[in-house]
Amino acid sequence: MDLQLTDKVVVVTGAASGIGQATARLLTEEGAIVVGVDRDPVDTGLGARGTAVQADLTDPATPAQVIATVLEQHGRIDALVNNAGGLHARSSFLDITDEQWLATFDLNFHAARRMSRAAVPVMLDSGGGSLLHVGSDSARLPEIGNMDYAAAKLPLLALSTSLATEFSPQGIRSNVVIPGPTRTPLYDRPGGFGDQAAALWSTDRESAITRMVTEIRPLLTGRIGQPDDVAQVVAYLVSPLSRQVTAAEWDVDGGALRRI
Repeated sequence: MDLQLTDKVVVVTGAASGIGQATARLLTEEGAIVVGVDRDPVDTGLGARGTAVQADLTDPATPAQVIATVLEQHGRIDALVNNAGGLHARSSFLDITDEQWLATFDLNFHAARRMSRAAVPVMLDSGGGSLLHVGSDSARLPEIGNMDYAAAKLPLLALSTSLATEFSPQGIRSNVVIPGPTRTPLYDRPGGFGDQAAALWSTDRESAITRMVTEIRPLLTGRIGQPDDVAQVVAYLVSPLSRQVTAAEWDVDGGALRRI
């Protein structure tokens, strides 16, 4: 299916790995000009016309700088994918420091808020665009081990709906994709969430991940998600084919939430 993304300029944050990398690669394959932003080097997935911007989105000054770079190089922004995020396994609410709470909100909420604030005026000047925010099922299914991350992802839902309410009449749609457990480097890197969960439950990494999707958060599909599962939905929602979709939440969670 042609998503009608040829020559569209799309900014993807957290593009160095996982869902962001898969999204950047798929959008590039669909003909988009992708600007991949990450604090780590963005080495793959952007094609010959794409641009990699290495930047820390927890710095309040960074989003305006990123958008200025995009305008200088490409002249416009058609879509923004707010994907940057991350979490650490926690053992108790009592063990989370104030600094950790603030850092979690900076990365998982304020980065998206600031990027949206920087991008919306540019989209208004060009007649519209699409905002897509990558949330988490943790926002509605918080656990002891992720409560600061869950709390930071919840206001992203309100932000998206508020943006859609104000700016959809002016041509800017805003939607949220809500992944469930997804097998990214966040789980697999040494010391990452897989190892943290294994330490929390006194087991090995693979057993911890299996327990997560069969006991802690049972998935109807019977498997942990893959980055491409999410990227395909993101690509559709930023494309012109979804022009009637705004203020929506799309679950890509293997049936974990099972909402009515």
